[in-house]
Amino acid sequence: MVSASLFNCPVRMARIRISSTIITLLVMVQTGFLLFMYARYNSFTPHSEEKSSQVHILILSSWRSGSSFVGQLFSQHPSVFYLMEPAWHVWVTMYQNSAKVLHMAVRDLVRSVFLCDMSVFDAYMPWKRNLSDLFQWAVSRALCSAPACDSFQRTDITSEMACKTLCGRYPFSKVEEACKTYSHVVIKEVRFFDLKVLYPLLTDPSLNLKIIHLVRDPRAVVKSREQSVKALARDNGIVLSTNGTKVEDSKYKVMQEICRSHVQIYETATLKPPSFLKDRYLMIRFEDLVRDPLSEISEMYKFADLSLTPTLKSWVYNITHGQGPGKKKEAFKITSRDAVNVSQAWRNVLSFQKIKKIQEVCKGAISMLGYQLVDSEKEQRDLSLDLVLPRRQNQFSWSSFNPKN
Repeated sequence: MVSASLFNCPVRMARIRISSTIITLLVMVQTGFLLFMYARYNSFTPHSEEKSSQVHILILSSWRSGSSFVGQLFSQHPSVFYLMEPAWHVWVTMYQNSAKVLHMAVRDLVRSVFLCDMSVFDAYMPWKRNLSDLFQWAVSRALCSAPACDSFQRTDITSEMACKTLCGRYPFSKVEEACKTYSHVVIKEVRFFDLKVLYPLLTDPSLNLKIIHLVRDPRAVVKSREQSVKALARDNGIVLSTNGTKVEDSKYKVMQEICRSHVQIYETATLKPPSFLKDRYLMIRFEDLVRDPLSEISEMYKFADLSLTPTLKSWVYNITHGQGPGKKKEAFKITSRDAVNVSQAWRNVLSFQKIKKIQEVCKGAISMLGYQLVDSEKEQRDLSLDLVLPRRQNQFSWSSFNPKN
């Protein structure tokens, strides 16, 4: 009697052949994918392993958090080439997409600007351009002085109004020309919501990138956003993925996303961070900055390998000791104001009902970033009650960091 196992041999061999074929196909697919990723990575990373001689600083923040002010603290420095929110061009061009989808395009543009390769703007401004075509170009002292414009010296403190009048007709090629003459390239951006998106830049050998993460009490941010409702409507739609529809943030959905992103960024940078973040992340609170500007600015400059000049010290004092909180029409301008008054204005302007709602959607961020919740309107209005907790209780120290964790 013939054993049944003999009849099963061809079946088993067929199964082995099929299995081998599947495994081979899988290996080929995997190899192809790896080659694709390798090619993609190589197209992103220069072949040169030399470290950049320039220092690259990304001021990472959100709308209405004092980031324009911090940007000016760097822009006015004679060693700094500064651009304010160049990724605005990405969002304006591709406004029907979500913030998450646009992260890669924003990151690639930021990288190109850091490397002084301004051809990246060709995709967003495909016409013959002048300096004035670049978003908020006139707030950059570097674009108002030589070699971009001959009207001011590098050591001058420039104003947006004067720069617009005198420098707007210079060709766009001056942006790249000027960028290459500075030791520091600083970009202020509000269009990143995840620190991990920046990992390719932090590990890119052609960059020498450091990140300053600027935060502000979410309740103060809301008060400031209410002065700029229409101006923020398109950005709100991109944050909330509304497929191009403009949105007013009456239900604080955008604020919820902003608060979530601050928590994510801070936790990623401080809770078991990757070793390449060591000494390359600094969190600054706007409230600390306006209370003790010279001390905080000195800390930021030290972090960025810059020194504070006497001219800048005088300018900082004047810009932070003006009269009053600033007018609604000045919402996007850097003018001389009483900075401490500005930081506390929300306590007198917003209703307690609004405050409770903001605290509900941003409770985690308020607590983690070192702000005190209020339980009553009385606490809100009592300006003798300090709602900004001592920073040392919340500050991350790299001395406790162990890259093996």
